[in-house]
Amino acid sequence: MNKVLVTGANGFIGKILLAELIAAGFDAKGAVRSSASISGQSAAIAVGDINAGTSWQEALQGVDVVVHLAARVHVMKETVLDSLRAFREVNVAGTENLARQAAAHGVRRFIYLSSIKVNGDQTDRAFSADDNAIPRDSYGLSKWEAEQVLRKVSAETGLEIVIIRPPLAYGPGVKGNFLRLLKLVNSGCPLPLGKVSNKRSMVSVDNLCDLIKTCIDHPGADGQVFLVSDGHDLSTLDLIRMMAAHMRQSARLFSLPLGWLYGLGKIVGKKPEIDRLCDSLQVDIQQTCNKLQWMPPYSVDEEVRKTVAWFMAQKQ
Repeated sequence: MNKVLVTGANGFIGKILLAELIAAGFDAKGAVRSSASISGQSAAIAVGDINAGTSWQEALQGVDVVVHLAARVHVMKETVLDSLRAFREVNVAGTENLARQAAAHGVRRFIYLSSIKVNGDQTDRAFSADDNAIPRDSYGLSKWEAEQVLRKVSAETGLEIVIIRPPLAYGPGVKGNFLRLLKLVNSGCPLPLGKVSNKRSMVSVDNLCDLIKTCIDHPGADGQVFLVSDGHDLSTLDLIRMMAAHMRQSARLFSLPLGWLYGLGKIVGKKPEIDRLCDSLQVDIQQTCNKLQWMPPYSVDEEVRKTVAWFMAQKQ
């Protein structure tokens, strides 16, 4: 059985993945930023800030496979003047440093959680793993650059590299845009989205973790880029109605022309949020399914139901 190190083990995905690996019998441990964040995780090692100078010596002892989840993530309200430099420090230099130390410690495989933002942030047709990278923001560019440095490290050291590009991930414990939408639907506030007819791919944390576990020892994963989703895309209207149904209430929707919505988003400084609600972003996972003999084990309705149940329990 492979010994696995999960970085970012205190994050939304990391907590669930580490618990699932241990439950499945893997010899797994986590790496976190500080000892203060290890609460409830006895199998975690504090490594400090992630950058070109981070020491991974203790965390990498005896490790066969690294699953690198830790990253500087995309935020709606940026707090630094040079965001690209900040993203590169963690996501590019920090990732290369970890990969080189991993190779030096005899790690066999390095699984990197990238982002669909490497491909772009909206689609007219579903992205595939073979499409050209067209990152549109600093976060997406830093993830693309990290993928390139990992390929360089692999060529120089023989370290096996597996890259996974997820779209929006959700599930119990989710934050960000998905949580905001849950709150809006639950509030009963009428939403002006009745004319939105987009399609968006998402991936539940359970389906994402299942793919990561598959990539730990699958012989066909080495050197590949895998797109992942729940395998069933939803419009924003579909998602709102599904959320409302699991909340046992009616979705309150009315229609505004899309041009008005986009214009309103610009006026109130919410253009990125409106774009995400109205634009399409789809991924084609057929290549992932074929190469790994894998299918998402959980349905989108089941996973949205579980996420709504968690959300409603927080309100008690």
